[in-house]
Amino acid sequence: QVQLVESGGGLVQSGGSQRLSCVASRSTLYMGWYRQAPGKQRELVAKISSGGGTNYGDSVKGRFTISRDSKNTVYLQMNNLKPEDTAVYYCYAKLLSDYWGQGTQVTVSS
Repeated sequence: QVQLVESGGGLVQSGGSQRLSCVASRSTLYMGWYRQAPGKQRELVAKISSGGGTNYGDSVKGRFTISRDSKNTVYLQMNNLKPEDTAVYYCYAKLLSDYWGQGTQVTVSS
């Protein structure tokens, strides 16, 4: 089992920045972030492997940066936020199974 504890999120103006953090209870193969806006499917934001390889969703490339440290923590730095980035952001981790955090709301006002 892997427990995930998220922090960050809230209300920010368009063009602003926010950072999300997620701590896992143990080492994992992948960690990352997905998001789900009302009426839409959950989509990949970014993920990072234990070796440091990264993948980003097309809509966030060049604006968001994912990183992780040696203490099982993943960070998502979000810059130049847009109203369409408004969603619930879920921390994700993969070991033998997939694990999800409870989600944190990010709201970008225009």
